[in-house]
Amino acid sequence: MLKFEVVDSNRNKSIFEFAAGKVVLGKGDHCDVILTDNHVSRNHAEIIVDESGARLQDLNSTNGTWVNGERLLAELLLSEGDVLRFGEITLRITAVSKKMAVFEEGTDRRQKFDNVKQESEELVALKRRVHSLILDYLDLRKRANLQTMGQDELRLEAEKATQEIIRDHVSRIPDGVSREELQRQVVAEAVGLGALEPLVNDDAVTEIMVNGPDQIYVEKDGRLTLSESRFSSTQSLLSVIDRIVAPLGRRIDESSPMVDARLPDGSRVNAIIPPLALNGPSITIRKFAKKNLYMSDLIRYGSISESMGMFLKEAVELKQNIVISGGTGSGKTTLLNILSNFIGSQDRIITIEDAAELKLNQPHVVALESRPANAEGKGKVSIRDLVINALRMRPDRIVVGECRGGEALDMLQAMNTGHDGSLTTGHANSPNDFLSRLEVMVMMAGVDLPSRAIREQIASAVDILVQQTRLADGTRRITHIMEVVGFEGDKIKLEPIFEFVRKGYDANGKITGFYRATGYIPKFYRNAIEQGVPLDTALFGDDSSGDFLHEGVR
Repeated sequence: MLKFEVVDSNRNKSIFEFAAGKVVLGKGDHCDVILTDNHVSRNHAEIIVDESGARLQDLNSTNGTWVNGERLLAELLLSEGDVLRFGEITLRITAVSKKMAVFEEGTDRRQKFDNVKQESEELVALKRRVHSLILDYLDLRKRANLQTMGQDELRLEAEKATQEIIRDHVSRIPDGVSREELQRQVVAEAVGLGALEPLVNDDAVTEIMVNGPDQIYVEKDGRLTLSESRFSSTQSLLSVIDRIVAPLGRRIDESSPMVDARLPDGSRVNAIIPPLALNGPSITIRKFAKKNLYMSDLIRYGSISESMGMFLKEAVELKQNIVISGGTGSGKTTLLNILSNFIGSQDRIITIEDAAELKLNQPHVVALESRPANAEGKGKVSIRDLVINALRMRPDRIVVGECRGGEALDMLQAMNTGHDGSLTTGHANSPNDFLSRLEVMVMMAGVDLPSRAIREQIASAVDILVQQTRLADGTRRITHIMEVVGFEGDKIKLEPIFEFVRKGYDANGKITGFYRATGYIPKFYRNAIEQGVPLDTALFGDDSSGDFLHEGVR
């Protein structure tokens, strides 16, 4: 037996009682309990009543089912006193009979996020209502001018509308939020980035991950934590995604449910929506540092030693082809940007990226960015297309943000045909893994080449391999610098120049260790000295006296 009471937005109360069976809740006429609210789905949720009790399950509703202030993520056994919310309708369980089990049911970890107090459902419902009124206000007052208004003008109109609506329609503001903060949040959802705005502006946040409207995780100091912020609805989140991608001429909808984009500050954005994203629209933002980072910053953070930094600077200046490998979020693009700034001002540089992130300070730079297909499936320009075109642009240096596929072959050919000093990155967990992956990427170009020929091409094209690693404690370090010394037998031969040696963990759980030179002096370095270039071989001495306990950067 199940008994509960339903209270709508007008404080009208209804009492229901059900025996064993299925109880469907929603705004459809066929539902056992009809919930009349704009934010309730036609088939919103169901409750199965049997001898074990009453089990609640969401039926893939648009705005979700809430139990005691938390969104329902899996089937839940209800208890007396539980408070359910469907839009602005409240349902309170007043009685439920269930057979006591010998063993209590285990805790569903999906219902436990972090020890973070998220915005209350009362506040979210209020923001949803005010947001809806703002859109109606703007639509009625500025219907003819909305399309021609600039962003600043539109935000100003939204702020005026919000002030009027809160003054005229909001009698009570939930505890813990001021009238000014409520206005800021609502305006951000109406015309800005919504719940993402304060996170994007927070310099301590390096990555933002949105898992549907009710979960926003952030990375700070290499650790993931749940944010207090939430979106008011799925539609609000989708609107924010549209506002991010539309200025770039890109789109996201059911026919094209994935997109890569960037924010005005250069931060990289990936978005994916239903039907591919089952938990609701998902956004991942890798923030672009507002302050340009330099090699001195990496040394200060402990991501690299001074000797390693000096060596990489000289390798760039001596036009060595350098590849940076590492896992996702390890700091490859940051290091690529730093190394790119050692290129001389007299060189013509072509940069090629999926989403423009590189910020070079040389005067002669041409930045190219790939383009996805349009709605008709036409107009796609890939990284490989841009690499091929760049070879016709008389480059001195080519910098490719990341090699992922067939463009690797064209990049290797460029390195082998007079474009020395080129730079790129790739995903791999170790230097040897990267060489194997690079071979596979060349095969993706569709050219029928034997493996030996591909390896010979790699060995002659790549000079220096730098391995960037994100360690278990969240710090980012350069763990290997190696020279590609040639081809022996059927294998590419690597010679380590510098490496990071782990010692253990400190009292704070941070990995400790030191950077060490192996004593090997690279071939290009020896050749430069023979040609009269003044270089310091003391760099290749022992660095093991210095421990680096600070956090690295991305």
